Amino acid sequence: MMTGMGATNWATFDCFGTLVDWRHGIATSAELLFPGRGRELLDRYNAHELDVERETPTMRYRDVMAETLRRAARDLGLDLRHDDASILGDTIPYWPVFPEVVAELGGLRAAGWRLALLTNCDRDIIGATQRRLGVPIDAVVTAEHVGSYKPAHGHFERFEWSFAPPRDHWVHVAQSYTHDMIPARELGIRRVWINRLGEGDDPSICDAMLPDLHGLLASVEGARAPTASEHEAASE
Repeated sequence: MMTGMGATNWATFDCFGTLVDWRHGIATSAELLFPGRGRELLDRYNAHELDVERETPTMRYRDVMAETLRRAARDLGLDLRHDDASILGDTIPYWPVFPEVVAELGGLRAAGWRLALLTNCDRDIIGATQRRLGVPIDAVVTAEHVGSYKPAHGHFERFEWSFAPPRDHWVHVAQSYTHDMIPARELGIRRVWINRLGEGDDPSICDAMLPDLHGLLASVEGARAPTASEHEAASE
């Protein structure tokens, strides 16, 4: 049964890092090129990707990954061959989803929630990745669609323009504090932080925080603002 009265409930998600094990994907792909250096490359990759996205917001994500990997390899004095810079874009369709994702997304759908992805990637990449999520996805907004990368507001604004979800029926779920929690707060969108890395950022800006997606339905429904009719029912 649909939770809420009348309006559709939407749960929007970041994909890579929240649903797909992005760190594992980058580190293991880098290991194919530089055995034993995958974790170091991941750390340096994380230091550069946001800068590359800000510098070139209309660049396709596979090219963002290639340029970021070049900078990471340069930091470590590694000789990255020109053709090898594409390895992350080549392997990303095979990066694994976290083990609880299929069941937790399925639980949301069974409770009547519609699911959308607001993702910093290209259309073809997310198309290949969706097959691993195990449940139907109702809408997708990519960086390629909007010409910008989160934490810019383009993904959220395009989704709102396209589907007009009432703010009291929309919850955003994501792992990245910088890319997702901060802009969702700026826009007044309810938010659940999936703090997979145990980061020390201020959790008070979020409506709920989980270490992974276990218990997602309860947290999303708790974060969703109750409607006037639900307020009335609770007071009776």
